[in-house]
Amino acid sequence: MSDIVIRPIETSDRAAWEPLWQDYLAFYEVSLPSDVTDTLFKRLLGDEGHNGLVAERNGKLVGFVHYLFHHSTWSRELKCYLEDLFVTDETRGTGAGRKLIEAVYAAADAKAGASGKVYWHTNGDNARARQLYDRIGTLSTYVCYDRA
Repeated sequence: MSDIVIRPIETSDRAAWEPLWQDYLAFYEVSLPSDVTDTLFKRLLGDEGHNGLVAERNGKLVGFVHYLFHHSTWSRELKCYLEDLFVTDETRGTGAGRKLIEAVYAAADAKAGASGKVYWHTNGDNARARQLYDRIGTLSTYVCYDRA
């Protein structure tokens, strides 16, 4: 795990980040227009409140996390939504996912006006990821709905 470096995403990461993003989308069986990916990458560089971190191993990007802070109707403090988390197949089990989540925890703790609360969603059948999530988070009793 010590050879994994977590750092903010940079403009020069685009070429290495995009194949990871496409693998993430493929896992969720989603295809997005290229302009959506372009907009996301711009946002991750500091526009519109999105944040991006990457996991690097031996100089190669092996994962990412995207998160954002938002207001809540139940608090004066900001909450942090961890929107996307991905590590390559060969990197799973090395601690990269844990380090990415812990980096978001640290960002939430350091953000002025934030509660430190971090939450995220995953598919119920994402068993491999849930093994990590069950160790590093608390399973919520809330059920998520989407507009039909």
